[in-house]
Amino acid sequence: MPKVNPAILRWARETAGLTLEEAAEKVGIGAARGKTGAERLSVLEGGEIEPSRPVLLKMANQYRRPLLTFYMAEPPQAVARGEDFRTLPDDYAQRDEALVSALLREVRARQEMVRSLLETEDEAVQLPFVGSFDRRDGADALAGQIIQTLSFNLQDFRRSQRPGGPKGFAYLRERVEAAGIFVLLIGNLGSHHSTLNVELFRGFALADPVAPFIVINDQDSETAWSFTLLHELAHIFLGQTGVSGSKAGTPVEIFCNDVAGRILLPAAELSQERDLREAPQAQVIARIEAIATNRQVSNSMVAYKLFREGLIGQDMWAAVTSFYRQQWIQNRSATRAKDSDRGPSYYVVRRHRLGNRLLKLSRRMLTEGALSPSKAAAILGVKPSNVYTLTETAA
Repeated sequence: MPKVNPAILRWARETAGLTLEEAAEKVGIGAARGKTGAERLSVLEGGEIEPSRPVLLKMANQYRRPLLTFYMAEPPQAVARGEDFRTLPDDYAQRDEALVSALLREVRARQEMVRSLLETEDEAVQLPFVGSFDRRDGADALAGQIIQTLSFNLQDFRRSQRPGGPKGFAYLRERVEAAGIFVLLIGNLGSHHSTLNVELFRGFALADPVAPFIVINDQDSETAWSFTLLHELAHIFLGQTGVSGSKAGTPVEIFCNDVAGRILLPAAELSQERDLREAPQAQVIARIEAIATNRQVSNSMVAYKLFREGLIGQDMWAAVTSFYRQQWIQNRSATRAKDSDRGPSYYVVRRHRLGNRLLKLSRRMLTEGALSPSKAAAILGVKPSNVYTLTETAA
C-alpha cells in the first residue's frame, strides 16, 4: 500500500474542526521525548514520520474519514450537500460545522447505498412528487398537494391517548414513509459527545427521486418533530436538498414553515383568537399551551402560527418563543437526569430512530440474500453483530 499523504492528515484534522492539541488528545498521542502531543502530531502532518497503523485507525475514527482517504494523492473534493438554509448563531464554531458536515456525509452515503440496492434489485421507482412543485404557486397549494399525496387526515393525527406525546408524529411518519421516503431521527454522531444542538441543525432533506431521505434532529422536543418533518417534506416537493436550522431567516424557510403550519394548524382554527392581540404575555402563553395540547403540536409552533396570522405581534412572539426555549432546555435536562439509569433498550431506541421503512427494506433484502450483514450494518449505521436482532421485528 502507498504511503500516507501527510497533507491529508492535516486536511482531515482541520475539516474535523480540531486543533492540534484537541486532535492529539483524541487520537492518543501524548508527550514523549521532550515533545508535546500536539508537536508530535505536527511532525506526522509534516511528513517527517509515518503514523503507525493503530494511530491511523484512531485518526480515521476521530476525523470521521475512511481509512483509504489518507492514502489519496490529494484531499478529496467536498461532496455536494445541497443548500444551506440555516440562519446560524454568531458563536457557530468550526467544530460544529465539522459535526454537521460529518453527519451529512454519513447519511448521504447510506442513502446512496439504499438507492444502489433498489436499482440493483430492479425496485427503483421514480417518485413523481419529488421536485414537482414551484414555490410561486403558494404555500396553500403545496399544503394541499402534500395532504393529498400522503392521504393525511388531521383528525387521525390528533387522535392520541397521550397529549403532547409522539403518537401524532408516528402517524405522520407512517404516511410519509408509505409515500416512499425514509425518515430518520438523528441528533448526534454516535455519542453524546457529538450532540448537535437544534440551533445548528433541525433537519435536512435529500431530494432524491428514488430514495429520498429526511433526517430530524431528535434533540428537539418530540412535539416539534411533526412540524420539522413537514417542513423538510416541503423541501422534497420543491426538489431541494439541504439542511435547515431552528430559525427561518430566508424566504424558502419561511415558505416551508408556512406549509407545515397550514397542514397542522389551519388558519380557520385560529379565527377566534383575535383577542390575543392586546393580551398580556401570561394570557397568551396560557392560550398557546391549550391550543398546542389539543392539536398535538408544539407550543413554539402555535406561537409562530399566531404571529404569521397577525394575531400576536413580533415582540410578543419573540418573548414567548424565548420562554418556551428556556422551558424546553430545563425539561430536557430534567428528563436526562431522570432517565439516565432506566429507559428503553438499545434496540427499541435504534428502531425508533431508523424508522420502519429502512428496517423493513433491510430485513427483506437480508432474507433474500441481496444484502450482506456488513452492508446492512452500513445502511443502518450499526455494528454487523446487531443487524439481525435489530431487524427481526420488521415485517
